[in-house]
Amino acid sequence: MILTVTLNTALDITYRVAGLRPHASHRVTGVTERPGGKGLNVARVLAALGHEVTVTGFTGGTTGRLVSEGLTGVHGVSDALVPVAGPTRRTIAVVDERTGDTTQLNEPGPTVTPAEWNAFQEAYEDLLAGAAAVALCGSLPPGVPVGAYAGLVRAARTAGVPVLLDTSGEPLRRGLAARPDLIKPNADELAELTGSHEPLRATQAARRRGARSVVASLGAEGLLAVTPEGRWRAAPPAHVRGNPTGAGDSAVAGLLSGLVEQLPWPDRLARAVALSAATVLAPVAGEFDRAAYEELLGRGVAVTAEAGAA
Repeated sequence: MILTVTLNTALDITYRVAGLRPHASHRVTGVTERPGGKGLNVARVLAALGHEVTVTGFTGGTTGRLVSEGLTGVHGVSDALVPVAGPTRRTIAVVDERTGDTTQLNEPGPTVTPAEWNAFQEAYEDLLAGAAAVALCGSLPPGVPVGAYAGLVRAARTAGVPVLLDTSGEPLRRGLAARPDLIKPNADELAELTGSHEPLRATQAARRRGARSVVASLGAEGLLAVTPEGRWRAAPPAHVRGNPTGAGDSAVAGLLSGLVEQLPWPDRLARAVALSAATVLAPVAGEFDRAAYEELLGRGVAVTAEAGAA
């Protein structure tokens, strides 16, 4: 079983409009709702790849019930979310059908009490006993300590479970010091963490700060990986246009599934890039287009080794 942690789960709502204009009323041409938050997106993709996944984190209120109900229909995903008194947040994505651009509105999430945080930590340590790997994903809801991910990384390492950390800002900085097996920042998160805007230099600096491996997401340019086994760049065969919501989460699923399956790094990166691009091409945010994924893998994601020592 693979465990994904989403401390700030969400109900993802996507609106489609013919053209998004400031200060104007819009007629919505389509709307979808589904369980969201980075770790839930990762879990859905892992399940589609054939892995058994357990999701945990917080859920509360009417929105939280909708999230749990939405998970019941996802084959391969087990719900181990921990209840809280506050309501689960909503995220609103507005897709401009004319340009393909997406505008995102994210609520902060429920305020978690110390007792609720303690209950989650106990549940998390119990779940680690049956996990082959764990992904810690996304923002922290109000009330959760800023060093929360550092503690969760240490618990996974104590249990002997490989851990991937995908967050940003101070939670990433503190979590990195606990030495996760893998982090997957995007270019902006990496620059904020290290102070460097040069991707290779920044990725190497992040690894020196504690991560065993670092895979940086460079948007349309693909992924840059610095690992103990070597350094690689991976890019899709062509630029893809669409809704990027969830593309990074699909890349995390590709990396995590490759870790569990013990794939060589170039194969993990090729899978992650293909899944990410296929997510951009999917009609619903956070899903991936399977036909596009298989075609992208078949056409060959370009994975090239970087010169020099890792």
